[in-house]
Amino acid sequence: MKKLRHIALLAFDGVQVLDITGPAAVFGAANDAPGGPHYRLHIVSPHGGAVASNCGVALVTAAICDVESQIMDTVLVAGGSGDGLRALAQDEAARAWMVRAAARARRYGSVCSGTFVLAHFGIIQGKRVATHWEGSTLLGRHYPDLQVDANALYVEDGRVWTSAGVTTGIDMCLALVARDLGEPVANEIAQRLVLYARRPGYQSQFSPMLAAQARADTAFSGLIEWIRAHLAESLDVERLAERAGMSPRSFHRRFLEATGETPGRFIETLRLDHARQLLQTRASLKEIAARSGYATQGQFSKAFARRFGLNPGLFREMHAANPD
Repeated sequence: MKKLRHIALLAFDGVQVLDITGPAAVFGAANDAPGGPHYRLHIVSPHGGAVASNCGVALVTAAICDVESQIMDTVLVAGGSGDGLRALAQDEAARAWMVRAAARARRYGSVCSGTFVLAHFGIIQGKRVATHWEGSTLLGRHYPDLQVDANALYVEDGRVWTSAGVTTGIDMCLALVARDLGEPVANEIAQRLVLYARRPGYQSQFSPMLAAQARADTAFSGLIEWIRAHLAESLDVERLAERAGMSPRSFHRRFLEATGETPGRFIETLRLDHARQLLQTRASLKEIAARSGYATQGQFSKAFARRFGLNPGLFREMHAANPD
């Protein structure tokens, strides 16, 4: 009889419901892969029973003591409200169970602010970790031994896996499934969940568009959207300045002040982000270069490698989803 991998997702009152249901959906879908089922899923909490999430949806959980005899393959602590996290961190029974489970598990970690609980329990000392961007500074301040990556969607450091939160928990669990069952299975799950694309862990928590629009003033918000729709065209400062109704010098200064990036750097960021998405389709590298605004495939490859540390072809092999 095939041995199932036992997965424990630790919930608590005030948990962020998607930090539980997102990973659960991924592992549940993986059981439909050939040779399945592959996983046995346990939604647990310190005392079991109904747990109220921070949006009012209740989750049915098993008590951690009831699954003590199971050797977990993977244990993940969810994030949630501050009060709920503090209560979990101060629960001695939960701490003792998590310490034992982490010691026995093949891998363990957290989704979103659950990283704070792992740190409080003392089981991720010296690790490189991710958490939600709102809490990254606080996490680093309270636990200076941690290497907090404020930008990554998720981080793997040895047996410890941590993610930035909410939807990134899905990305991380897809990576876990890919490690267990292969990339094709993870890609099929992503398609079934109607994800736009599988995101690698090193991708920023913010898309360039959202980050820029959050910083930019009203004068540039419309221009940024226009730039995104015209990436394949020539986008020099003179053209953008004319569209913004400014002199090139004033435009360059105002744009830098509004977005934190020069126009050239900002456009390159958008082009390379667009290219990463196209690399998950059947488009040729030459076509991707043209659609992303690069005159030649060589220019595109050089810019991509400079920014991400690997060439587009290797990126496609590592991260491409199965296209339709």
